Amino acid sequence: MTEPADDVLRQGHYAAKQIFCKDRVIAWSHRRRFEMGLRLARRFRGRQLLDYGCGDGTFLALLEAGEGAPEEAVGAELDDVQVDDCRVRFGSRSSLSFQLIESLDEDRHRGRYDVVVCMEVLEHVVDLDPVIERLWRLLSDAGTLIISVPVETGLPLLIKQAARCIAGWRGIGDYPGTSPYTFGEYWASLFAGRHQHLDRPVYGGPMPFHDHKGFNWMALRERLKSRFALEQTRASPLPWLGPGLGTQVWFVLRKRPLPTSAAR
Repeated sequence: MTEPADDVLRQGHYAAKQIFCKDRVIAWSHRRRFEMGLRLARRFRGRQLLDYGCGDGTFLALLEAGEGAPEEAVGAELDDVQVDDCRVRFGSRSSLSFQLIESLDEDRHRGRYDVVVCMEVLEHVVDLDPVIERLWRLLSDAGTLIISVPVETGLPLLIKQAARCIAGWRGIGDYPGTSPYTFGEYWASLFAGRHQHLDRPVYGGPMPFHDHKGFNWMALRERLKSRFALEQTRASPLPWLGPGLGTQVWFVLRKRPLPTSAAR
């Protein structure tokens, strides 16, 4: 994975806990995730790209530093703290800009982007349908949406829950603890299908969110098909294992046009 020559990445809140984590397994897993995202996004070299839920800007900085840099890259986040931090750390890079997600509903963003990347975001969203609609509006005609979400079903769930507990005990990474599962919830998650299998807990106040518990990537895939055509499904950190045994799953989707009756 190509990294910028400076130390800006290491100053990022998430980067410090993920790709620069002192635990080698955690760092390797997150680096492999970013490598997959870069591989999928680099074919849009010289185009207009949006990173929806850009966090500390790590992905955009890595993309800009490589051979597949977009003509313009925009990162969007929910709060001013994250946006302001990215603007300060990456202010010298003219091809990068950062703004609040709420500003994306302005007309100037409608249909503006050839590709929208959304990494490890949708599993936390409580009200998904408005976000899916927004992603659709942001894309140009026949634009591409690249999504990654964690695999929290099947055998990977058992492995990840054990790893989170161990990491929490050791005080490393971003795993201070883990939401508990009952035996029945584990059983339902091991054999989850295309429909949501658990009631997911909701946290927070003005900005409610889900943690990872009960997230079902297969159910999300079905909801995305209402607005997008699925072109690829990939997995990381080891693509050949497939999403059934991976820690993250990737969707590459193409924007569907609105039905003629809905477009009127």
